[in-house]
Amino acid sequence: MNGETETGVTTFFLKHEIDTGDVIQQKSLPIGRKDNVETIHDGLMMMGAGMVIETVDAIIAGTVKPIPQSEMLTAGEKPTPAPKIFKDTCRIDWNWCAEKVYNHVRGLSPYPAAWTEIVDAAGKVYAVKIFETGEPEAPSANLVPGTLTTDGKRLRVACADAKIEILSLQMAGKRRMPTADFLRGFNIEGCHC
Repeated sequence: MNGETETGVTTFFLKHEIDTGDVIQQKSLPIGRKDNVETIHDGLMMMGAGMVIETVDAIIAGTVKPIPQSEMLTAGEKPTPAPKIFKDTCRIDWNWCAEKVYNHVRGLSPYPAAWTEIVDAAGKVYAVKIFETGEPEAPSANLVPGTLTTDGKRLRVACADAKIEILSLQMAGKRRMPTADFLRGFNIEGCHC
């Protein structure tokens, strides 16, 4: 969600305070531009499983050389917080720049999923989960955030600085679908987010 390009797995000894124990081992995993929570979860799961075995073997062999977490940060550096995610955390704010929206969607897909509301011409509100977007388009001026545009096959939403294409979504009570399928059954004329 923060646009990070790397994550990883850490094994550490437990202390009374949460996440303060001395680090035993760390491995990093790059985050690609197309990765989302699902792909990163699966990569970390595989990496972590192997690392637990390595850590236990090192503890048994007595070769562990733990490092205090405070020594791992450079002067003035602070760790990136990982706050609890609530429903409101997942809501897309179309006043954000397109890059932030892109990362927000990737950081929540497929679960719990980013979401927005589409308001039709009659004022009816539809809750919609957004699972995948295209890369942000080139910046453009005079955009009204939340404005929807379509050519009948593609659906774009204006953000603060550029448009972003929605590739897959799910309306409340419906199945996840590609945008082209959604557009065949939903008239977005006069709609906005």
